[in-house]
Amino acid sequence: MARGQTWGRQWFKWMALVLCLGLISVNLTACTLRNPTAQVPQLVLATPSGPATFNYPLNTSFYSVFGFIYEGLLQTNGLTLDLEPALAQSWEISPNKKQIIFNLRENLRWSDGKTLTSDDVVFSYQEVYLNPKIPSGIQDILRVGQSRTFPTVKALDSRRVEFRIPEPFAPFLRFVGGIPILPAHILRPGIQTLDAQGNPRFLSMWGIDTPVQEIVGNGAYVMERYTPSQRVVFRRNPYYWQKDKQGKNLPRIERIIWQIIESTDTQLLRFMSQELDALEVSPEAFQLLKKESKRRNFTIFNAGSETLSTFIAFNLNRAQNDQGIPLVDPIKSSWFNNRNFRQAVAYGINRERIKNTIFRGLGVLQNSPLHPDSPYYYQGVKVYEHDPAQAKKLLTEAGFQLNTQGQLVDAQGNPVKFTLLTNIERRVRPAMAAQIKQDLAGLGMQVDVQTMSFNPYIERLNKTRDWDCYLGGFGGGGIDPHSGFNIWYTRGSLHTFNQGSQPGQPPLQNWSVHPWELAIDDLLIRGSQVIDEPKRQAIYREFQQLTQEELPFIYLVNNLDLEAVRNRVKGIAFSALSGAFWNLPQLELTD
Repeated sequence: MARGQTWGRQWFKWMALVLCLGLISVNLTACTLRNPTAQVPQLVLATPSGPATFNYPLNTSFYSVFGFIYEGLLQTNGLTLDLEPALAQSWEISPNKKQIIFNLRENLRWSDGKTLTSDDVVFSYQEVYLNPKIPSGIQDILRVGQSRTFPTVKALDSRRVEFRIPEPFAPFLRFVGGIPILPAHILRPGIQTLDAQGNPRFLSMWGIDTPVQEIVGNGAYVMERYTPSQRVVFRRNPYYWQKDKQGKNLPRIERIIWQIIESTDTQLLRFMSQELDALEVSPEAFQLLKKESKRRNFTIFNAGSETLSTFIAFNLNRAQNDQGIPLVDPIKSSWFNNRNFRQAVAYGINRERIKNTIFRGLGVLQNSPLHPDSPYYYQGVKVYEHDPAQAKKLLTEAGFQLNTQGQLVDAQGNPVKFTLLTNIERRVRPAMAAQIKQDLAGLGMQVDVQTMSFNPYIERLNKTRDWDCYLGGFGGGGIDPHSGFNIWYTRGSLHTFNQGSQPGQPPLQNWSVHPWELAIDDLLIRGSQVIDEPKRQAIYREFQQLTQEELPFIYLVNNLDLEAVRNRVKGIAFSALSGAFWNLPQLELTD
């Protein structure tokens, strides 16, 4: 789940989903977003939810500030998808593929003016990302091979860093190059000192209550102001390394405002009143925006299928919490862990109707964990077209039947009833949940829909874990399928459908995994070990077949990825996989 490029869609859609961009004044008020007398170029970001933390390794939210304030050693070109220099100006790979040396640029500085050296790189990996006391999903994708060994990192001098791995690891360069480098001079004391519970003080550093002036980064921007539930204001980092062809410091846009607007209707109104410069186009707004694009001077870009996967997932966790209480009602757990039950639900959902009604035809049915544009995507996977007769057949085979009231009951006579959890920020999700409730009622199931805001929703999924089924999504990951390793790996931090004990949380009792989960582990490990592309494609083909057979995620419909951007934003090189703003430091505004 590493950041494989500086401003690419994989970062925004997966780690810090940036939904909209726009413009705001220096003197912010609740009602006035533009100041026509402003003397510096400014751009507004609209996001449906604010940041959950300013501590990157601890972040689990899509909505974060890190894409603006941090960079890694390398970045990915949004058009060609090639790796390009970032903090590292060059790199060397040994013939046996087990050693990589990165050469840092000269005169790199942090946003507080301190020098950035190889010590910061070693600190970021050895003391933070690979620290067993720091619960970070990055550890999942950096484990190498069957042994799950971490790479070793050492500084050769102030500008050269060596990474060594025990065996060839196909995604290593893209992943290790994209992970943000953290400031050792600020954060190392938090690693070296412990709190009263014996945990590194780092775990309580840089929460959203930290004054933003204390947050030090190396990206194109630094945070200038944060008003909870309202906005984050960024200003250009005067020490940012990148320059244009004429040698002028980048970025060109002086300020960016992340306007926190939960309602997509309100986002649309702000865009139409020219308070925002860009907008993620929802299906219900498309026709209006298409008619208004010329008159209001903006362009709608179409990236094809969104890189965000959308699905429902049942809680397959059969463990008990530290008090001995089952995470899931054992009766429901027996249903959810029955493959026939999950397949019946998949056949029972009318995805075509979701696409045509909720998405207004501006959607694509998803049938694989990989994006259709991925070179590893396999079209021959099992597809679950709407087929109530097949759903009923599978349920009968699993011992379910309808009672005299038309309710679906299990072999012991327990009515099939469960709660479907989703978040309110993406407007289509409650609507999708309502149709799923209706579709499954046709099978005799009672589905109760519960909606909540994003951060409490994530807390429920990943910490308390007392949920039945959820409707959600994951960002499109990266170019390499291994970017989703921490979702699929049985001990991964995002293995939500059957998540084991996590660092810093009370231990679970009697947690177990299915044989098919271990088979997925094996496939993804082998896929990372193989360098030969046809062999990797065959492995990931088997992976996709297995996931569609077992259905830990029942994939639904994805939006067409439509972005409306005002024509005053110059320099956009739109990319289907990286969007409109992957080259943000090079963009400029004209009024």
